[in-house]
Amino acid sequence: MCRFLIFKGKEPLRLSHLLTRPAHSIINQSFDSRLRLDRRRPVNGDGFGVAYYPQDKELNDDGPCLFRAITPAWNNQNLETLAEKTKSELVFAHVRASTYGILSETNCHPFTYHSLCFMHNGGISNFAKIKRTLLNHIDDEYLNFLKGSTDSECAFALFLDTLRKLGYDPAKEEGNFGHAALREAMLRTIEMIKNWTKEVGKDLEQVEPSLLNFAVTDGSSVVVSRYITSKTDEAASLHFSCGSRFVESSPGEYRVERLDRNQDVIMVASEPLTFERGDWTAVPTNSILTIKNQTILLHPIIDEYYQEDPLYLRNSALAESKGLMGSVPLANAVEKDVPPLEREGRSRPMSAAAHLA
Repeated sequence: MCRFLIFKGKEPLRLSHLLTRPAHSIINQSFDSRLRLDRRRPVNGDGFGVAYYPQDKELNDDGPCLFRAITPAWNNQNLETLAEKTKSELVFAHVRASTYGILSETNCHPFTYHSLCFMHNGGISNFAKIKRTLLNHIDDEYLNFLKGSTDSECAFALFLDTLRKLGYDPAKEEGNFGHAALREAMLRTIEMIKNWTKEVGKDLEQVEPSLLNFAVTDGSSVVVSRYITSKTDEAASLHFSCGSRFVESSPGEYRVERLDRNQDVIMVASEPLTFERGDWTAVPTNSILTIKNQTILLHPIIDEYYQEDPLYLRNSALAESKGLMGSVPLANAVEKDVPPLEREGRSRPMSAAAHLA
């Protein structure tokens, strides 16, 4: 299934250091995942996309640059050339293995709307049964915005509609809606999708959970969910890493360098880009990760699927069966000094760093 990657740094980074050069870059993950637990569909060859905000702020007047293609990401010379010649402080990248929708550029992530950028890893359960309800709910502006046929793009249209109904204009050129507004819109989007799928599932003997790893940015703040409509199953994998620099220690081998307590570099990924022990921390299932001014915030999503017991072990079989679980080598052992996270609301322990403040 799909994989995505987010980079946010104080200084711009060449895209090739994220997309093509690392031995376990997101492009290499798309055809050679050494961390993927499911092997039944080992390649993500149904297109890819990368959205990046230019260094020149004058060029950000109507959103990020966007490059998408339906060719396999590992076999696209244009992407390789672009990645070597482009730097950015904020990058969204996605490789696709289709579940809904045909193979077309319009169905490739990320999706953009003015300053906003959105992508999804997972799938909406019984999407065909709730699609009409979803489309009837949103205003015509966002209905007409839809170009493709995926559940993911419809989820983005619902997010835009929700943001507008919260009192924010998604077409605002300068973006900067604030992390709280983006997070609230995402929570409400998840809530509506959850309720609609529960409603159509009443008449079904068995309903497969929705896997809703959403990511959105306005060019400043970043909000990412790791969520599943289940109290017992594990969501699709999601990890983050932060440090002073993301450096190449030897050809193809990268590591997150931590020279101080600053979080000059923050990455969020379905699968880690490095094999260094302690570089990556798993985001807890059913929680929201926010990047605000190079600070990471974690919020639990407290609903009927929330687990109060911090030691409860969810079942990863469903996510593994869909190829949505990537592991971190020796994830329970952190040997490096990781900057503390800022927590808001009720916190949940980190699977790889329970000692963090």
